[in-house]
Formats: sequence, structure tokens, C-alpha cells
Amino acid sequence: MRFLHARLARHTLGALGALIVASPHVARAQLRQLPQQPRLAVEPRQPSGGSLVRLTIDRLGRGDSVVSVTGQMAGEPLHFRGVPGGRLQALGAIPVGVSDSVVARVELQRQSGAVDTVRAVLRYPHQPPPAPAAKARGRAKNARRLSVDKRFTQRTDSAADARVEHENELARQVGHRAQDTPQLWTLPFLRPRASRVTSRFGSGRLFNGRVSSNHLGIDYRGAVGEPIYAANRGVVALVAEFFLAGNVVYIDHGDGLVTAYFHMSRPEVAVGDTVERGQEIGLVGSTGRVTGPHLHWSARFGALTIDPADLLALGSPFVTAGVH
Repeated sequence: MRFLHARLARHTLGALGALIVASPHVARAQLRQLPQQPRLAVEPRQPSGGSLVRLTIDRLGRGDSVVSVTGQMAGEPLHFRGVPGGRLQALGAIPVGVSDSVVARVELQRQSGAVDTVRAVLRYPHQPPPAPAAKARGRAKNARRLSVDKRFTQRTDSAADARVEHENELARQVGHRAQDTPQLWTLPFLRPRASRVTSRFGSGRLFNGRVSSNHLGIDYRGAVGEPIYAANRGVVALVAEFFLAGNVVYIDHGDGLVTAYFHMSRPEVAVGDTVERGQEIGLVGSTGRVTGPHLHWSARFGALTIDPADLLALGSPFVTAGVH
């Protein structure tokens, strides 16, 4: 009888030991079966102010499919689309004067009614604004010294200030409306001129030794009367004469993207025109605050100013044709 009891005890302990050894594997197997939380990533990982960025959502899971996606980043809506590999992608933008952080927040509505919320936070060291005296003297590092008509560097009156602010608001409104326009292009973006770049996005500028600013576009060399071309297909959203930018044309390309062409001697399109990629839309000039004839090419994502060079680098899935 003792022998039988001993055998039963060894059998019970052995079974218990087997359960103890097996339990971590069972737990890991159960964890692997749990649904993964969707993940939101931003590329590039640490974009500078004025950058156009790509947002990607993966780990969407299977079974309970996603029926709608809504999101926002830096105050602008995000337009996600499906891409190979069961992922979603959208364009977003980083404000030029970014400080502290930028947050992207997206909600995914499932077929069952469940909602997943994902966030991505990009952190930036806080940058205090420059001292008024330093700004007035134009002490920006490597600032280009430029000469313009004195009326553009003298202290403006309230009427001129109101005009500039009104023109800035017109440009912002074009950007806001572009968020409601479906994507109108399929081919890659083009340079609006084939000439040499004379000033890049973000470079410092000092006008008449007094007024400093950051250059929020790309300047292309040109003589008065030389052609300017649309960077991509779109609808002309604004044709006007601005105090600082001179004769301007704004093109709404849809999906939040807008390109603008400054200092024209003559626009050759009207509001509401649909223009094709590479179509001539105006002529180089020297209207507004300029040092001489050239094209200033600007871009927006919604109301946010971005580096136009980022448009030239756009590829799939935002460009669906002509990509090799």
C-alpha cells in the first residue's frame, strides 16, 4: 500500500510539475492570440518645421474591418487611404514655428461599432522668440542681405497692416478649402521653372539692413516675361495682387495641397480654371517686395506653409502614375 501511495504521489507531483513548466508557454500562446493595437508612425521620425510628412497606420488586425478613419494633426485634417500590406497612409505637415510638440490623433471606426484611437507625439525643444532688437537688426545666422524698395521696409501704417493680414487670410482660406477638394493629380509634382534656384526654403533674409525674415518658399531665377508652369494638375483658387507677393496665382491640387506663384508680371489663368501639370500659368515679373525679377514658389498643406521641395519628392501612394 505504501508503494502504491508513493507511486500516486510521484504521479501527482510529476503532473503538477508538467503544468508548472507548461504554463508560461500556454500564457505566451494566449497573448499571441490577443488582437494587436493599431500603431501610428510618422516619417521622417524627427521632421523640421515646414516639413510635409507621411503618416502610416499598421497592425489593423483581421476580422473586424475598419469602415472609416478620421484624424487630425497640427489643426489640419488627415486623409488616409489604403495601401498594400493592409496599411493606411496620409499626408500631414509640421508648422513652420513648431515648438514643444506636435500631436497626431486618429480614430478608426470598426464594422462592429468599436473605435480604436491611436496617437503619435513629436517633441521639439522649446524655442523662445528672438529678442525684438535682434530681429530688427536682422542677426539671423547666414542671412542674405537684400535691397528692396524702401516702402517695404519702412514702418507700415494701419491700412497697410490690415491689407497684409487680409491677404494672408485669403491664402489661409484657399488652404482650408483644399482640405475638402478630392485629390486632382496622379503624376509627380514638377518644378515650376527649369532655371537655377537662388534661395531655398527656410533661409534667412535681411532687407535693407533692417527687416529680417525667414524665406518660406523657393526662388527660381528668371527674366521678366519668361514662362511659369503649374507644378501639377489642379484648380485655380486665387488670382490677386498682394502687397508683398505682387501678382499671385494659387492652385488647389486637392487633399489639402496648394501651390502658389508670386511676383508675376502677368497671370495667364483665372479663378476656376482647371490647369494641367506643366501648363503655362503666368510670366516671371518683379511685382511686390523683390530685389529683381524671379519666381517665388510657395506651398501649403491646409493653412500650414510647407517646403515646396517636399512635393517634388512625393511618391506612391500619393502619386499613382508616372512613377518608375
